[in-house]
Amino acid sequence: MTNGGGGPTLAAASFSGLCPRCGERTLFDGVAKLSDRCRACDLDFEKFNVGDGPAAFLILILGAMIAVGAIWVELAFAPPFAAHIVWLPILVGLTLLGLRWGKAALLVQEYRTDAREGRLRK
Repeated sequence: MTNGGGGPTLAAASFSGLCPRCGERTLFDGVAKLSDRCRACDLDFEKFNVGDGPAAFLILILGAMIAVGAIWVELAFAPPFAAHIVWLPILVGLTLLGLRWGKAALLVQEYRTDAREGRLRK
């Protein structure tokens, strides 16, 4: 799937880890670590400032969702306390998946809009 500009769509690039320029699956060098550059078209991914924005949102959103889920399960079913250990792998899995999607989406948007740090005009 490509957009009008020839690169992959935002959804395709985010969910599949595609390079925003060539569409190859080279965006990640691990579970949630961005590659230094695209192995196919040599686009430098280090020049993009993805930062910790996705992590902050994920901590707040997923933390609230998991807390509500744990409280609901406790009140509805009253399981043994040790049963709540199941929330930890769910939280870790959702966080890693969300980080991957969030980082990819921000990088693709920065590439498309040619976003850079703010500069003062002289």
